[in-house]
Amino acid sequence: MIEIVGDASRDGGWALVRLAVEGERIVGAEAEGLDRPLEGLTLLEAAAVGGDELAVDALANALGPIFRAAPRPDRIAVAMSGGVDSAVTLLRAGREAIGVTLRLWLDPQGPDADRACCSPEAVLAARATCHARGLPHVTLDLREEFRRAVVGPFVRGYANGETPNPCIRCNGSFRFAELLDFAERAGAARLATGHYARIVRHRDRLLVATGADARKDQSYMLARLDPRLLDRIWFPLGEQTKEETRAEAERAGLEAAGRSESQEACFLAGGDYRDFLERHGLPAVEGPLVDEQGEVVGSHDGYWRFTPGQRRGLGVAASEPLFALRSLPQSNAVVVGPRRSLAVRELEARGRLHVPVERAEAKLRYNSPTVSARVIPREDGFGLVLDEPAYGAAPGQAAVLYESGAVVGCGTIRSSETVETAEEASALERGT
Repeated sequence: MIEIVGDASRDGGWALVRLAVEGERIVGAEAEGLDRPLEGLTLLEAAAVGGDELAVDALANALGPIFRAAPRPDRIAVAMSGGVDSAVTLLRAGREAIGVTLRLWLDPQGPDADRACCSPEAVLAARATCHARGLPHVTLDLREEFRRAVVGPFVRGYANGETPNPCIRCNGSFRFAELLDFAERAGAARLATGHYARIVRHRDRLLVATGADARKDQSYMLARLDPRLLDRIWFPLGEQTKEETRAEAERAGLEAAGRSESQEACFLAGGDYRDFLERHGLPAVEGPLVDEQGEVVGSHDGYWRFTPGQRRGLGVAASEPLFALRSLPQSNAVVVGPRRSLAVRELEARGRLHVPVERAEAKLRYNSPTVSARVIPREDGFGLVLDEPAYGAAPGQAAVLYESGAVVGCGTIRSSETVETAEEASALERGT
């Protein structure tokens, strides 16, 4: 037998739940404010008990670390964000579904935490959606784990002069690893999420593929998913549009039908990433803006505020528009130049090819079009020779490779060196 305590507080209120658990059943409980007694219930049954909001919060906090259930072949674990996509996914998952929401770290100084997919408000909305259908819901508090696995590398990436994509790191490794682990503990045969992507068989292997709704396609964000996991994952919205999803929610009378979109980079809580980085240790130190010959043409207050392809905020008058080309962290300098200097034909990426390919369509930014490329396998990733120039390909961003709509490879674009080259350093010294 184990004993576990969960508590919750909000707006001056406080609730406490004590549980004694043997196997998968609660044999003793101290809990007030719930709709029914907990003694004799399985953990799965307890996760569907409603009541006063604080009491249910406290119960959820007690159940999360110890939750488990006997396997059922028809049980589907559904990742719940509180929004319309996950609500419709739950609808599709049937009467044996179980909802799970990850509570992740949010910047406490962010201006709009309520819209984040992992906020306390999102947890409440997700739980309400499940309980309204008589289904269990479990909350996993992973705030510190998320901060170490996703937020820390995001800050370090910018400190190194890179442009990291935290959503790919989150979805491609951290989030799905935690969700699949939970699905196994919950006795669920599959995990369902509300992503707009598909899973297809391509070259005799299951691979992530683009969703039917090109405007909402999230295959780029899921490109790091290990294909070996895909037989346990289901994307029920991949064949439809966002409008069709909202219409389905409205027909079913789901409260989530009118909810707004959640944010990307949720931990920023609606804030500007530059303000976030400054609050989390990157110094606002003045440094030079230099042209490609090393001549100083202006100044800035932090190299990490600029990403390749950025034009706004340079504050430099020139005969032609100037763009940030790259950052030089060791000298706190930003190299600027004309748009043509952003063009790249070749790049290296650290990652993996999911299947052997000689040519592919490469997407180098989330919102950029693909470009055809020759693929050169490397021991730790791949090289790309592009058929036409790409502009603004930034170290730290993801290079995602597609073949017939299927994701056949994914890697992180890496710089040739993590500090400025000798030629750049010499030019910088001449300019100063």
